[in-house]
Amino acid sequence: MSLEILEAKVALRELVDAFANLADEKRIADQMPLFTPDTKVRVYMGETLLFDISGTQQLEETFTGFTANVKRSFHMNGQQDVEIDGDSARGIAYCQVKLVSEEDGQEFVTDSSIRYDDEYVRQEVRWMIKTRISHFSINDKRPLQS
Repeated sequence: MSLEILEAKVALRELVDAFANLADEKRIADQMPLFTPDTKVRVYMGETLLFDISGTQQLEETFTGFTANVKRSFHMNGQQDVEIDGDSARGIAYCQVKLVSEEDGQEFVTDSSIRYDDEYVRQEVRWMIKTRISHFSINDKRPLQS
């Protein structure tokens, strides 16, 4: 494996981790430069297509609406597998997410297991997410006991 491939793999891991870290801080506007302006993002809850998003403006609006009632969150990234081909790459990344929201004075936690199917492009020296298909394969919402 060449040094260039290793550097690209590290940069792609940092890209996916930056997305998760910014999500926990609810810095949605700061997530947008991680995507190409013409990005395509699809979000599935189980087998149901929940969002079909085109472009970072729609992405920011959708993420803002989706997280409006989230009081706090925790993203934990797992394994990532990428194949690099010059200035493009494909990858699979896994993430465990906990979202805390409030309904009628009661806090709830939604625990989601997510698989991201990503396509990345390198523009100049920076990797970006061109397409992302988010599969929320397991979702468990319950009252938060704390």
